[in-house]
Amino acid sequence: MSVSTAAVDQSVCAPLPVLGRDVTVPLVTGGEVAYAALDYAASAPALQRVWDDVAAYAPYYGSVHRGAGYLSQLSTDLFENARQTVAEFLDCRESDQVVFTRSTTDSLNLLAAALPAGCRVFVFETEHHASLLPWTNAQVTYLDAPRTPDEAVATLERALADRDPYGPALVCVTGASNVTGELWPVRELAAASHAHGARIVLDAAQLAPHHPVSVRELDVDWVAFSGHKLYAPFGSGVLAGRADWLREAEPYLAGGGASRRVTRRQDGGVDVEWHETAARHEAGSPNVIGAYAIASACKALTEAGFDSLVARERHLIEKVRTGLAEVPEVRVLSLFGDDAPRVGVISFVVDGWNSSHFAAALSAEYGIGVRDGLFCAHPLVRTLLGSDPQTQGECGAPEAAPGEKSLNAIRVSFGAGTPDEHVERFLGAVKELVRDGARWNYRTEDGRCVPDTSA
Repeated sequence: MSVSTAAVDQSVCAPLPVLGRDVTVPLVTGGEVAYAALDYAASAPALQRVWDDVAAYAPYYGSVHRGAGYLSQLSTDLFENARQTVAEFLDCRESDQVVFTRSTTDSLNLLAAALPAGCRVFVFETEHHASLLPWTNAQVTYLDAPRTPDEAVATLERALADRDPYGPALVCVTGASNVTGELWPVRELAAASHAHGARIVLDAAQLAPHHPVSVRELDVDWVAFSGHKLYAPFGSGVLAGRADWLREAEPYLAGGGASRRVTRRQDGGVDVEWHETAARHEAGSPNVIGAYAIASACKALTEAGFDSLVARERHLIEKVRTGLAEVPEVRVLSLFGDDAPRVGVISFVVDGWNSSHFAAALSAEYGIGVRDGLFCAHPLVRTLLGSDPQTQGECGAPEAAPGEKSLNAIRVSFGAGTPDEHVERFLGAVKELVRDGARWNYRTEDGRCVPDTSA
């Protein structure tokens, strides 16, 4: 596989301090309980280190690249140092650019806007919508879900070899699935792409918080990820990689910061000279706090050591998978099989249960936050469930009878800040719900499944 994992006997570290550890939530059955955040794949809680760093900087906040004052100069240095920290975190090449964006979705839409004329895009149906949908201005080849890593590489090689005309091409692939948590063979897919004259962008939204990501070792052309999944809130993301396509493209947004010089012409129009650096695609006042938060998280994860973080996560993955395997009614979703390496993202269905109902009961009755639905990866989840693309699952729909296919799934996800107690409470709640049923009735309200307290 493309990403190494820590040795099984590696000592397991303690969870990293995150915000929200002491938050209590009310239970529909009465009383309160400490909230168990097990939805890291959607948004991970902020690291305490990140929050402290941002709080320390906040009084010194100033404009970036736009002032001679002390705070402006300090903020500009902090912003550019954050760019360097991210480059080091990703082990970028010297010629690579790091562009700060709003999110993984924004990063991939930026790259889509920078594709050269006639570029073909190849993407597996297994991708998150952030990497499945941005390529509206290109000819896209959607590849069927592979059932092994080798099949993924072979499928891509055939598609690239058969493309006509044989012009520029881009492959977009995830590093770790946001549905199954399984690691994809990124290095092998990058080698296949380059062998057929294509470039490759890695969606590392689910990979970067769990494993080291080296642009050099994986030999990818670009990598995209989001701060909010990397324990860094404040709405910032990254697109890092080769500069040429970005330098040659029109700015993603037109405005101040992206322009080096603007002059009026005699005919009344304007001439613009755009920056050739990352600033070309960072028009407007930069999100310096978001960038600084990402850099702080990168430093915190690096200093904690990915070997120990991976070892701890493997410990939790094994605990969850073993516990779910003890419940016959539970089916864990998998693309590559039980032995595939993975991160702390596990999706499952429960025979006889509507998944939205089950997730709502975990929250309302046990104070456990998970996610239910199709996880912004509709084609993949429907492939794994074998469900009709036209059917929509919702809380108010009749519960699936035993043996029937679920319309959506439940996802539990965790990471560097997850204590064992949260995992143990989750497993106990799953077993109790399956054995005894929910203690409350649930209904749909504004598209959400909530306890029905009207009775």
